[in-house]
Amino acid sequence: MDLRPQRPGGMGLGSLLALAVHALLVLALALSVRWRTTEPEGVSAELWAAVPQVAAPPAPRPSPPEAKPEPPAAKVPAPPPVAPAPPQVNEAQIAIEKAKAERERKELAERDKAEKAEKAEKDKAEKAAKEKAERLKAEKAAAEKLMQEQADEQRLAKLREDNLRRMMGQAGGAVGNGAPGSTGTAARDAGPSAGYAGRIKARVRPNITFGDDVAGNPVAEVEVRLAPDGTILSRTLKKSSGAKDWDEAVLRAIDKTETLPKDTDGRVPSSMIISFRPKD
Repeated sequence: MDLRPQRPGGMGLGSLLALAVHALLVLALALSVRWRTTEPEGVSAELWAAVPQVAAPPAPRPSPPEAKPEPPAAKVPAPPPVAPAPPQVNEAQIAIEKAKAERERKELAERDKAEKAEKAEKDKAEKAAKEKAERLKAEKAAAEKLMQEQADEQRLAKLREDNLRRMMGQAGGAVGNGAPGSTGTAARDAGPSAGYAGRIKARVRPNITFGDDVAGNPVAEVEVRLAPDGTILSRTLKKSSGAKDWDEAVLRAIDKTETLPKDTDGRVPSSMIISFRPKD
């Protein structure tokens, strides 16, 4: 038995099949090229207006790749807190602050001083206005009082004049009807009793209005003329006390009294001098 390989003897079946396949491919390529080279038919068109060229929309950008989460960093322990450094002392800044505080203090003191001066001036003006109003009120009251005193004086003068006229008429009648050599005032001029002057002072003193202080205890002597019934006809200051206010107070009190009491025997002296002291 021969085991050596046989030598090929001419073209086999496989070679024939390969040639047939290649021939079919060449034929297909030739037909395909011929179809592509066919001239297309012409087309005519009229252009009436320019067609705006619209840019093609940009191609969508590719979405960025999703970032992969980084692995968590390892925790680093926080450093220990650092103690704050002590503030540096700035001598210039301290001097500026002191000067500012001193200036503000002086401004405040000047403002307070001005306010106090303004208040003092205002209080002074108010006090002056109040004193002026009180002075005008006092002057008005004094004028009204003087007018009232003058009216009272006129009324008393008229009353004294009427009484004197009436008494003179009565005295004339008594003289015509009396005994020969007698007068109407003889009995009245006989002199008052010892205590009559004290009774007169007791009647007049409640009407004395006097509040001023007088040095010492001066005396004012007043002569009073009286009607038979005790009506005061006139009064005259015979001796001044040296204190005008006291003299006028005594005269006003006598005018206000108007009538003096009769003596123990029922008589009234035609005139008498009465003395008054502030401290009696």
